[in-house]
Amino acid sequence: MIKYTFYFIVSALIALGCFIAYERHYHTQIPFVPGQSKSVWLIEAKVEFEPEKKTPILVSLNIPDKIPGYKIFFEQSSSAGYGFSVVHDATQKRAQWSIREASSKQTLFYKIQIAQDQSDATSQALEYLPQYPEIIWTKAEELAKQDLLQKALARSSNDETLTRELIKLFSSVSMQESSSLLLLNKKRVDVINAILNEAGVKSRVAMGLLLEDARRNQSLTPMIEIYHQDRWMLFDAMTAKQNIEKDFFLWQRGGSLIELVGGSNAKVSFSMVEQNMPALELAMAHYDDSVFGLFSIHSLPIEEQSIFKMLLLLPMGALITVLMRLLIGIRTSGTFMPVLIAMAFLQTTLLPGLITFIMIVAVGLMIRSYLSHLNLLLVSRIATTIIIVIFIIVTASVVGHNLGFNTGMTVAVFPIIILAWTIERMSILWEEDGAKEVLIQGFGSLFVATIAYLVMQSTLIGHLSFNFPELNLIVLALMMLMGRYTGYRLFELYRFREFKDN
Repeated sequence: MIKYTFYFIVSALIALGCFIAYERHYHTQIPFVPGQSKSVWLIEAKVEFEPEKKTPILVSLNIPDKIPGYKIFFEQSSSAGYGFSVVHDATQKRAQWSIREASSKQTLFYKIQIAQDQSDATSQALEYLPQYPEIIWTKAEELAKQDLLQKALARSSNDETLTRELIKLFSSVSMQESSSLLLLNKKRVDVINAILNEAGVKSRVAMGLLLEDARRNQSLTPMIEIYHQDRWMLFDAMTAKQNIEKDFFLWQRGGSLIELVGGSNAKVSFSMVEQNMPALELAMAHYDDSVFGLFSIHSLPIEEQSIFKMLLLLPMGALITVLMRLLIGIRTSGTFMPVLIAMAFLQTTLLPGLITFIMIVAVGLMIRSYLSHLNLLLVSRIATTIIIVIFIIVTASVVGHNLGFNTGMTVAVFPIIILAWTIERMSILWEEDGAKEVLIQGFGSLFVATIAYLVMQSTLIGHLSFNFPELNLIVLALMMLMGRYTGYRLFELYRFREFKDN
C-alpha cells in the first residue's frame, strides 16, 4: 500500500508541475525556450477633417477592444492641443478628441500595438447585435431579394451554409440581374447583412484590416460575421471565404467608424508595419492581466526577484547532487555542500571559484591542524575556524583588489559557516582515515559542484526555473524516485566487477 501511495504522490507532483507550467504558458504567453521572438503589428489610424470656424470640435473614433485571437499591448494618441480620452459603453470602445476651436485642416493619430494570442481565441460570447437602419425595399427589390434568399435556402442546411451560399449568389452570373438591382444604390455588405437578419440569422457587419507589412493609406475591409453553434464566424463578403481570422484584424463590429461634431469631410486611413519583439518581454508587458499575475515572482520588487532567481536554481543543483551520490556513487564532503559551492561559482565563475575554494580549505586545514594540538572544545574550535575563514576571505579580497583581480571581491559569497564545518570535517577525516579519503571527498565535492554549476548556469534552466517555478515539483518527484533506489551505484559496479566474471 505504501508503495502505491508513493508512486501516486510522485505521479501527482509531475502531473501538477506540467499542468501549471502549461497553463502559465497558455495564459501569459511566456515561452518555454528563451530567446524566442514574436511578430507584433503596429497599426496607426489617421483621422483627417475640415473644422468649422469658431465651433467646439468633438471627434469620436471606434477603436478595437477584446478582439478574439489578438491582444492589444499598447495604445497611444498623438494630437497636439486636443483633449483625449477613451470611452467605454455597453457595446463599443471609442477614442474621443476634443478642442474648443481649430483652424485649417486637422490631423489626429491613434496607434495600437497588437500580437496574435491564441489564449483569447475562444472568446466567442454573443455580446450584442447592432441595430442597423431598416432598408426600405421597392417592389422589384423585394422580389429580387426573395429570389436570392429562396435559392440560398434551397442550397443550404444551416446558418453557416446559408450565409456562404447567399454570398456566392451575389457573384453568380445567373443571378446577376437580381443582385445588380439590389446593389444599385446600396453597399453589398449591408444588403447581405439585411437579408440574413430578415432570415433570422444573427449577423452583423464587421470592419477590419488585412494585415500586410509596410502598408499605408489603407481603409477598413467590410466582412459578414454570423453567430452559429456558440461562436462567431467571419465571411468575406466578396468571395464567401472563411477562416480568415489569422491575417484579419477586426477593428469594429457594428456602429459608425467615426463621428464628428464641429467639422466636415472626415476621413480615416490606416497604416501598419510588422515588427519582431522578444516573446518574454512582450508577455511581461501584459502579465498582470492573467490570474498568474497575482501569484507571480515578477510582481515582487527587483531586489527580491534577483534573490529568488538564485534560490530557484537550488532544486536543480540538489537533483544533480542526489544523482551523483545515489546513482553514480561519488563521495562528497557533506550531503549538499556541492550545491552551495555551485551557487558560489555562479557569482565567481568556475575557474576563480575553484581556485578560491581550494585555497581557503587548504589554508584552513593547515591552521586547523595546529588548533588540534591546543585541545579546544568542539564549539570553540568551530568558532575559531569561522573567524579564520573570514580573515582568509578578507585577505584574499584585499590582495585581489590590489593586484587588479576583480574576482577577489566576490569570494564572500562562499558559505562561511559551511566552509568552517567542511574544514572541521576534513580535519577529523584526515586524522581518522588519512589524506587519501580527504582528497577523494574534497575533489568529489568539487566535481559534483562543477557539474551542478554547468547545469545551473544554463540559460534554459535559468529561464524555466524563474518563469515556471512549478517545474520544481517535477524535480522534487525525480529526487523522491531516486531516493527509493537500492541497487548498485555505478562506481560499485566497477568495484565489484570481479564477482561478475566469476
